[in-house]
Amino acid sequence: MASERILLELKAVGKSFGQNSVLENVDLAVRDGEFITILGPSGSGKTTILRMIGGFTEPSRGAILLDGRDITDLPINKRPFNTVFQDYALFPHMDVAANVGYGLMVRHVARTEIQRRVGEALELVQLGSFASRFPAQLSGGQRQRVALARAIICEPRLILLDEPLAALDVELRKQMQLFLKDIQREIKTTFLFVTHDQEEAIAIADRICVMNFGRILQLGTPRDVYYRPQAEFVARFFGDNNLIEGALASHEGGYRRINTPLGVIRCAIDGQTDVAAAPDGTRAFAVFRPESVATAPNGAIARDTGGDQNRANGIIADISFAGATTVALINLEGGEGVIPARIKIASRVEGIALTPGERIAIAWPTAECRLVLA
Repeated sequence: MASERILLELKAVGKSFGQNSVLENVDLAVRDGEFITILGPSGSGKTTILRMIGGFTEPSRGAILLDGRDITDLPINKRPFNTVFQDYALFPHMDVAANVGYGLMVRHVARTEIQRRVGEALELVQLGSFASRFPAQLSGGQRQRVALARAIICEPRLILLDEPLAALDVELRKQMQLFLKDIQREIKTTFLFVTHDQEEAIAIADRICVMNFGRILQLGTPRDVYYRPQAEFVARFFGDNNLIEGALASHEGGYRRINTPLGVIRCAIDGQTDVAAAPDGTRAFAVFRPESVATAPNGAIARDTGGDQNRANGIIADISFAGATTVALINLEGGEGVIPARIKIASRVEGIALTPGERIAIAWPTAECRLVLA
């Protein structure tokens, strides 16, 4: 479990190439022993952050601190970090044992000590019997574990992982996600993991740092980022959220109303100081997840904005079976036109038969409806 002690800190760190700024002034604090994932699409700046921490790229501004000490200008070989790259970067002419022990060899560690620690590292990654094999004789998952053992063996303070699972097939990728998390918990080393895959981030991270266009948009636990987005991009990027645009209206305790083409929608705003402080009329989105929606046929749920539920009527446009769940696309009807929305229900729910063209009513809890500024 991560401690509250800050291991690594980025203070107003930015990067520009000529007139092109690829990373704005970023502030980020990484706790000792945590598994933190930097998540974002291509070009969001996530790999740039990783490379600056590792010493491969020099920041244009700001400072990088380790245990409160400025290491911004510290050479790569002086930083107590190791990196696992997407292509693993194994030496093809060396066997597994030599690849794993290479870092100790260049540090002139005694041969017997190298052999002992290589054996321990390979056992840790469940490759104890593979020491004499060469990279070409290994599967993708095995090469990934060799790269991880090589990163672990020098006992770094921080392990940087640059999309190391991207080349694996879906099933192996899921297995390696769990394996990485188990290893991190066992050795209690801080992991900083870069990915563009939302499901991967949810599966492995203690906290997720969501980025876009060189900025950090949200930093929080997987549950917070998934259910409590704080920016329009996060809401759209993280899953199948429904977004309904409107204008902010009055407050009511920990809730705020928004006027939309469907009528008034009521949403929770706990912890959202920007939404709470925004003046009436500010453009915003009501955000709710498909799995939060309850359904009833033929308008059986009365259209009512009171109580603890938001409600709307519509017509089912499409049905998609997705295994354990069924997803329906509904054209919600309001006084100002039609708005598409998604709902998700368990496929085996008895008595539920959604049919394209059918009129339907939906309801979702106000407590599970969020507001983000447009």
